[in-house]
Amino acid sequence: MKQETVVVIVGAGPAGIATSACLNLLSIPNVVIEREDCYASLWQKKAYDRLKLHLAKNFCQLPHMSFPLSAPTFVPKNMFVQYLKNYVYRFNVDPLYQRNVESAWYDWTAQKWVVTVKNMVLGLVEEYVCEFLVVATGENSEGFIPIVYGLDSFKGLVIHSSEYENGKKFGNKDVLVVGAGNSGMEIAYDLCNWGAQTSIVIRSPVHVLTKELVQLGMYLLKYIPCTKVDKMVLILSKLLYGDLGKYGIQRPFKGPFCLKKETGRSPVIDVGTISKIKTGDIQVMTTIKEIKGDQAKFANGRERQFDAIVFATGFRSTVRKWLKDDGGLFNEAGMPKHKSPNHWKGEDGLYCVGFVSVGLFGISNDAQNIANDISRIMHGN
Repeated sequence: MKQETVVVIVGAGPAGIATSACLNLLSIPNVVIEREDCYASLWQKKAYDRLKLHLAKNFCQLPHMSFPLSAPTFVPKNMFVQYLKNYVYRFNVDPLYQRNVESAWYDWTAQKWVVTVKNMVLGLVEEYVCEFLVVATGENSEGFIPIVYGLDSFKGLVIHSSEYENGKKFGNKDVLVVGAGNSGMEIAYDLCNWGAQTSIVIRSPVHVLTKELVQLGMYLLKYIPCTKVDKMVLILSKLLYGDLGKYGIQRPFKGPFCLKKETGRSPVIDVGTISKIKTGDIQVMTTIKEIKGDQAKFANGRERQFDAIVFATGFRSTVRKWLKDDGGLFNEAGMPKHKSPNHWKGEDGLYCVGFVSVGLFGISNDAQNIANDISRIMHGN
């Protein structure tokens, strides 16, 4: 089967559906290709139960549709999924599901993109030809578990954070969480509340803030330079948490908002984990050196026995597996070569949305920029 359209969007997460919605409002034909059997599968199927949006709702809205006034400031997962459902219906976004993109390349003769897709239901190969290609698979396309010496000998359960729902089945078990970002810290807290003997590997320096401090900082950034906002927020954080170094948590040299802007690394928004660490209910561990059976040996010489390991070690891009012509847009790791806000447009009608750790607020801006740019090119402006 061969189909021609104006725009093909690969990925039906929030980035993909937002881009499709913006194109639909401009009456620009588009096809959304999704490998899973639903839109926003990461939110619908791979997010733990207690997850909430870490930023206030006004920073998490997709283009042209606000959250209901009745929605709480920090929207829980189920409410966000409902918001996405309403969004897809309102803007007539209609993805093609269970389609795996096998390759996408630029036909210089026709000056169009050719996207080869495997229909996993029918077992057929489909081909989509388009003028513009939008990569909306994002940074979270594939769960990443680092290489740990001896991990294959571990006798207990090993899962990625995307497989974690809640700590119900881990009660009274020794569980190690690897990774101290927002997911790792929150999963550790959840496990502890379910009665698990919880430990967490905190390998790198990390900023810890409350959601209110993050909200304050984002508001102040509209009026005050980033370095000054960082100083103010860090003073408040230190007053609130004290010296976290004695608990094994070091702060980075750069402030939280400048670090986010330069590297994409977000501060950890504390949901109660720090108090559990201070009371000893959650143990902080250093880097894993090796694993033998059910024993984990750490870089500081400590050894512990565990029943399960949860890797909250993030995700990685899979763009390089199928995109044959990068349009000058992506590096070898499948991430945009340019930093925000100049990351979203490549050459020959290639775009990306949902990258460079810009969050839902950045996705909204990127989706609108892409749709408006395509409209401008089509109309010769």
